[in-house]
Amino acid sequence: MVGLAEDVEKAVTSVVCSDWNTRNGIVVPETEDVSLSNGAVEVDAVYLYADLADSTSLARDFARTTAAKVIRAYLDATCRVIRARGGKIRSFDGDRVMAVFMGSTKNTEAAKCALQINHAVEKVVRPRVEANLSSIKTQGFEIKHCVGIDSGKALIVRGGVQGNNDLVSIGRAPNVAAKLSDVRNGNYRTYITKDVYNGMLDSAKTSSDGRSMWEGPFTREVGGEKITVYKSFWTWTL
Repeated sequence: MVGLAEDVEKAVTSVVCSDWNTRNGIVVPETEDVSLSNGAVEVDAVYLYADLADSTSLARDFARTTAAKVIRAYLDATCRVIRARGGKIRSFDGDRVMAVFMGSTKNTEAAKCALQINHAVEKVVRPRVEANLSSIKTQGFEIKHCVGIDSGKALIVRGGVQGNNDLVSIGRAPNVAAKLSDVRNGNYRTYITKDVYNGMLDSAKTSSDGRSMWEGPFTREVGGEKITVYKSFWTWTL
């Protein structure tokens, strides 16, 4: 009978000593589209991370059932907006969701998606939660969030073991987008990189009356790297 140590060593050796079977992807892959055994899909995509703010204090200061309703309401609204804008949801991490956009207008759709998520939080999630969960308002908890977006090439593989695995995106874009979603700065709710901004159509840059919906460019350190970003507090009607 193979022991655990031998089993782990054999599996790790197989992973690090095998070549990737890589193909180019033109659509966001599903889990079953990528072989667990050395399969990989290279994509040129936009990654969007949406993150509910202050979830630690939410879990600490409120009943678990109340905190769960707030987190679920945020994720439910966010996921509906993502799907409506053509994004593909590929992972959840507690109160955070990650989506991938591909296609000729991927930067535009992702940016509009972020502004629509802001609208959903401000006009739907927050007022509905405060109206139905009295402790949220009486204890002064403010429902806030942030969305981070970056664009670039990434390698999508399957991580885990047979029966317990999921897609993993490796690349600068998913990493930067995730870190931008952690920013907490006043009433700014969306952060995008220069690559995203430069790839957007004008309809995602200016409002109907010609005002810019984005501030920047400015430099921000993200994960030890200085990158050029734009930020916005605007909303986009659902």
